Order: sequence, then structure tokens, then C-alpha cells
Amino acid sequence: MKHMAQKKRKEFISVWVRDPRIQKEDSWQSYVDYEICIHTNSMCFTIKTSRVRRRYKEFDWLKQRLQDNAILIRLPDLPPKTPFLSISNAQLVEQRRQGLQDFLEKVLQINILLSDSRLHLFLQTQLSPPEIEACVSGLTDYSVAEAIHKHATSNRRFPVEKAEQVEIYLDSDSESTSSSGLGNGRSDNVKL
Repeated sequence: MKHMAQKKRKEFISVWVRDPRIQKEDSWQSYVDYEICIHTNSMCFTIKTSRVRRRYKEFDWLKQRLQDNAILIRLPDLPPKTPFLSISNAQLVEQRRQGLQDFLEKVLQINILLSDSRLHLFLQTQLSPPEIEACVSGLTDYSVAEAIHKHATSNRRFPVEKAEQVEIYLDSDSESTSSSGLGNGRSDNVKL
């Protein structure tokens, strides 16, 4: 009976966009980035919890790439781009944060997008958009799964036990190659 209940357990993907922070690019320019937290039991994700930080222009990049790969699907809108977003205006920052969360919640409900490696790398690594493109194109010496595992293990709050390190290594070795780019693309162009 307990086994049947586990089989019927519904998959979920929870996403939170939170903790807006001001980052300085140089003495004149600054921007706001947001923490993205994922918690899931979905088979589409190899790592079940993760957190990364992303800025608005990276969300914009993601939307464009997802749209390129899913031409027939209308993607949800991002919050409007505000050229001179006053980062001191807490209400505007909160509206943008909520809009980014709404965007990700809707994207994660579109099953076809869950096979896009760019989405997984965006949500579960700190790779930049050019590094994500290189990884999914097979121009790196690591696979999508290896990039995600590396970020997950480097972003832990507690040390990893030796047995768990071996398990992670074995799991990443057993990843199958698929059209979504989750296989082993190899090259020496970009390093993690």
C-alpha cells in the first residue's frame, strides 16, 4: 500500500525568486540580481534543490533562447524592462521580482521546455549565458549534468561525505546522451 502511494505521488517544481541585491559593475553602474531557489521531485531535474543568482538581462536572454527552441509555444511575458529602474525604489524592485517569479512559474509548467538544457543550466548553475551556450553546444570539457553537479556540490552548506562524492561522480558518469544536450559534449574551450 505504501509503495502504491509513493508511485502516485505527484511531481512538483517549486521556484522562488527572492532576495534582490544591488551589485556594482563599476563606479557608475549597478544592477539588481535575484536569488532563484528550486525545490522539486521532478524526474526532469537531477538535482532536487538549488539556488543561483541572476539579473534581469539574463532572464531576457533565457526567454529569447527558449522561444528560439519552442517556436510554436507562446512564452509568458517578463516584467517590462525599465531602462532607468531606480534600484532605491523598493516597490519597483518588488514588482520586478514578482514578475520574474511569475515568468519562471509559468515556464516550468510547459513540459516541452523542461527538456531544454539552457533552462536547467540557468536555474542550477552560475554559468554566464555565453558559458551556457558553449556547454549545450558541446564546446566545453564538461556536460550539462556535470556542470549542474559541480555547482550543486560547491554550493552546499555542509561538507560532502566521501561516499556521497563517489555517488555523485558515478551518477554523472551514468548520464545518458540525449537531444537536450544532457550528454557528454567535450572540448577544452570553457572551464568551470
